[in-house]
Amino acid sequence: MKTLYRTVFAVLSLAAVFSLGGCDMFRKLAGRPTAEELEMMRIEKLKAEEAVRQARVDSLAAVQKEKEDSIALMDSLAQIQGTILNPSSLGGLFTTKLDSRYYIVVGSFKSRHNAEALFSKVSEKSYNPILVSFRNGFNAVAVSPANTLREAFHSLKQVKAEPFCPDDVWILVNE
Repeated sequence: MKTLYRTVFAVLSLAAVFSLGGCDMFRKLAGRPTAEELEMMRIEKLKAEEAVRQARVDSLAAVQKEKEDSIALMDSLAQIQGTILNPSSLGGLFTTKLDSRYYIVVGSFKSRHNAEALFSKVSEKSYNPILVSFRNGFNAVAVSPANTLREAFHSLKQVKAEPFCPDDVWILVNE
């Protein structure tokens, strides 16, 4: 009978330990995370996944905004009758290495002498022109290097107001 009481007492004690401490007590003893810690880890993981999703959404929104701005810029360029040309459409660059992506071309000549004359005229107006030689034999006088189309557009508007600027000024895209 004593053993029966001991057995009943042991079973009741274990039942009390389980009901009061639960699995978390044994998890803690085993060095495993508790239910509360597991829930916090799950919430942190969800927050990290949401941050990644939000970064993707923000990135897509930025690309969309950039496209919309480019379209508006191209519309504005068309309104002032601006032209954009790539060196490959002119036979490619001959010897000139261009450091910027965009340049405003204020003149293009078959004769290097004529290009140098315009170069001097533009230099007198506080611009830093460069001579661009194309494989098709033309020599262009370019000013206002820019790395974005927006900068090039604003430069084009300024250069068009200069007395040396012809009506057929254009933007060279260095790709």
